[in-house]
Amino acid sequence: MDLDIQCEEMDPSRWAELLSTMKSCRSIRLDDCNLSSSNCKDLSSIINTNPSLTELKLNNNELGDAGIEYLCKGLLTPSCSLQKLWLQNCNLTSASCETLRSVLSAQPSLTELHVGDNKLGTAGVKVLCQGLMNPNCKLQKLQLEYCELTADIVEALNAALQTKPTLKELSLSNNTLGDTAVKQLCRGLVEASCNLELLHLENCGITSDSCRDISAVLSNKSSLIDLSVGDNKIGDSGLALLCQGLLHPNCRIQKLWLWDCDLTSASCKDLSRVLSTKETLLEVSLIDNNLRDSGMEMLCQALKDPKANLQELWVRECGLTTACCKAVSSVLSVNKHLKVLHIGENKLGDAGVELLCEGLLHPNCNIHSLWLGNCDLTAACCATLATLMVAKPCLTELDLSYNTLEDEGVRKLCEAVRNPNCKLQQLILYDIFWSSEVDDELRALEESKPEVKIIS
Repeated sequence: MDLDIQCEEMDPSRWAELLSTMKSCRSIRLDDCNLSSSNCKDLSSIINTNPSLTELKLNNNELGDAGIEYLCKGLLTPSCSLQKLWLQNCNLTSASCETLRSVLSAQPSLTELHVGDNKLGTAGVKVLCQGLMNPNCKLQKLQLEYCELTADIVEALNAALQTKPTLKELSLSNNTLGDTAVKQLCRGLVEASCNLELLHLENCGITSDSCRDISAVLSNKSSLIDLSVGDNKIGDSGLALLCQGLLHPNCRIQKLWLWDCDLTSASCKDLSRVLSTKETLLEVSLIDNNLRDSGMEMLCQALKDPKANLQELWVRECGLTTACCKAVSSVLSVNKHLKVLHIGENKLGDAGVELLCEGLLHPNCNIHSLWLGNCDLTAACCATLATLMVAKPCLTELDLSYNTLEDEGVRKLCEAVRNPNCKLQQLILYDIFWSSEVDDELRALEESKPEVKIIS
């Protein structure tokens, strides 16, 4: 049995009721439930007495260091079988790290630790690394985003990586590491025995200077399938260096996030080679890069290659216009793999969406999720979108937020949702203004077709 509760205030009677349920749960989630250190005493007892409990999520609660001390008493008991522990944004400081170190050292069942968004600091995480180096520690996933880490942490991390072959996922995003530290980390990763699968370094102060070393990780670690370096100013020159690693025969990358990396259309030539030759690559995010129509057209040419297996493409806010929509449409009509297309916040206009729909309606197209928010659309394109919703049972998610569709457009969409052939599960319509009559129609539609969620 699982317990999954979010955003609920816990009065004493409700808490007592839940404690009884927790005694037999395999997984407990109590995110945003206004829990404090006093609740951790009870949870410690649950951990101690419920050997079937393997997953505990307590994100966004004011547990504090005192709460973690109580919790860890349960985690250190021989009967504890916990495998996954989530403590994101729980008001922890470096003082909690000594307690967590003792858990890492003594509890081989623990394979995931998520402690992001806590002020652990470099000194605190150095203590955690001591726990990681203990032979009893079998941790596979370590999440340290927003932990106020600096470049000084890398030596301790590298030492831990050398001794921890089990580690598969390392997330260090949103820490001010800088190029020197990231280069040092990458050199450590190349030498380490761990088969790292995920490396997240978003917003870490990286420039093109780090990209040759990140590229070396891609070339040397065939286990690495998920790389995120978004929100770093690597630029076109940095991307060119990354592509050297991505194109290496050893590289088996599946997910590549490059959002807000100061890329331009010049990067698209290198990216095109990756898209058309790297058959393992399934998901790419290029959000908030100034690719423009010329860059998008290069990417589209690559996506038409039979070797391109991309399933998800995120090109929101990339300076695109109607001019690139014919090229995107041609991809949709030949590429059977593409299932998710996020192309919102581009000035496509009604004419652009009409062109896209030509490809979307092609029998080869298997699109599941289509995001067209803030694309300068009006009611004029809604008849074509309605046709798409009915004709494509594979389409389960459609976002048209921040467009001036008005009553006329929304009514056409509602008519499509009513059609039995429409299999849409989510219709997202944020910040679209309609009359009270249309609002009543939308509510009635949700009641008559409860499998469809209209989000507005």
